[in-house]
Amino acid sequence: MLTRKLFASILFVAFSIASSAAEPAQAVTWPSSGTPILRFTFSKFRGIGSMGTERTFVTDVLAENLSAKLISTQKFSVYVLDKKLVRIGEAWMQVDNLGPGQSAKFQISFNASGAPATVAVLSASDIPRKVSLTVNSVPQSADLKVDGVDVGATPKLISVGIGKHQLGFSKEGFNSGTFPLEIGPDDVSGGSVSYELGAARYDTIVLRDGSVLNGDLDSISGMDVVVRIGGSLQHFNRNQIKQIVLVEREPPSQDQLPPPEPKP
Repeated sequence: MLTRKLFASILFVAFSIASSAAEPAQAVTWPSSGTPILRFTFSKFRGIGSMGTERTFVTDVLAENLSAKLISTQKFSVYVLDKKLVRIGEAWMQVDNLGPGQSAKFQISFNASGAPATVAVLSASDIPRKVSLTVNSVPQSADLKVDGVDVGATPKLISVGIGKHQLGFSKEGFNSGTFPLEIGPDDVSGGSVSYELGAARYDTIVLRDGSVLNGDLDSISGMDVVVRIGGSLQHFNRNQIKQIVLVEREPPSQDQLPPPEPKP
C-alpha cells in the first residue's frame, strides 16, 4: 500500500511488459508530465537465470532525445513492479551526450523476487528525498510506529520523507504516547529523536533471581507478598523479594468510590 502511494505521489509512468514474444516493444516518455524530453523503448524482459527465489532479467532499451537540447548526462532508476504495483526489482540506466533527435541503444539487467508486470522510470529529481534518523525511547525496547505502521523496537533507524509524521510508542507496563515529527527541506540525515514514555502504570517487583514483575501490589504480610498480575493474584515469599517500587497513583474520585454499605 505504501508503494502505491509513493508512485501515485510522484506521478510515475508505468506500462505493461510484453507477456509474450509476439507483443511489440513498449515505450514510455520522460518526464511524465509536460513536454517530453526522452522516450525509452523497452524490449520484452527475458529471464536469463535464477538464484533462490530471485530471477535475473535483461531487456534492450532504445533511448531517444525528443528535445532540441543536448543531454550531457542524465541518470534514471527503473522500478520493476508486479501486478499489485509492489516493487520487486530495480535497475539503473544513464544517458550521455545525446544530441537533439539522436538515439542510443543499451541493455539493462536486474534481479526480481516475483513476476514483472510494469515498470516506472524516474530520474533522481523525481524520487522524493528521505532523511534517516535514529529514534530511541526511555526506557528502550518500546514498540515504534511511524505514521501508524509498525517498524520495530527502539532504538530504530528510520527513513522518512519531507513533511509531517507521527511517531507512536508503546511498551508493556508504561503509558503509550505519540511524538509529532516534521522534516524540513533543509534537514539532513544523521539526527536522532528520543521519547520518554509516560510513568509506569504498574508497581515493579524485583525478585532475587533477577526476575522483574510488573503488576499491582495487593498486600504484604509477615511472610507473604501478593501481587495482581494480568488480573490474577500471585503469592510470593518475602524472602524471594529483593525490591519493590511503588507507583504513585491518583486518589479515586468520588465517582469511582464504591457505594457505602448500608447500616444494619
